[in-house]
Amino acid sequence: MKFFAVLALCVVGAIASPLSADEAAIVKSSWDQVKHNEVDILAAVFAAYPDIQAKFPQFAGKDLASIKDTAAFATHATRIVSFFTEVISLSGNQANLSAVYALVSKLGVDHKARGISAAQFGEFRTALVSYLQAHVSWGDNVAAAWNHALDNTYAVALKSLE
Repeated sequence: MKFFAVLALCVVGAIASPLSADEAAIVKSSWDQVKHNEVDILAAVFAAYPDIQAKFPQFAGKDLASIKDTAAFATHATRIVSFFTEVISLSGNQANLSAVYALVSKLGVDHKARGISAAQFGEFRTALVSYLQAHVSWGDNVAAAWNHALDNTYAVALKSLE
């Protein structure tokens, strides 16, 4: 039991300012508008930042138009979007903080092993936010909720890159 108490304190420390229920609802609602556009989301990231595409061995050096409609691209896009969907679905509930922390920490560890830099995480964030701004109802409240969510996510993931 002591272990879980210590783990909970570590999670709260790492995610010092978890999303409120209202912020989580805003993020979930906006994500629900695009989460089935997996291929378009990943294509937007690759189009904006070809250096990210180059980190994927199965897509490196290939023309985006030639891979966008392939099963491999759709499968990988679905994996990425599903990760976000899982984290978002757990957000806004204090009882889920340790699960969110574990998922996001593993994301950082896995990407460190692949040589992904903090700058590339930042590029992905920029491309994702640009996609969201263009495809969901976007206002100051949505921007603030997403920034809070991504700040928390990146604080944990980037700690694993150190």
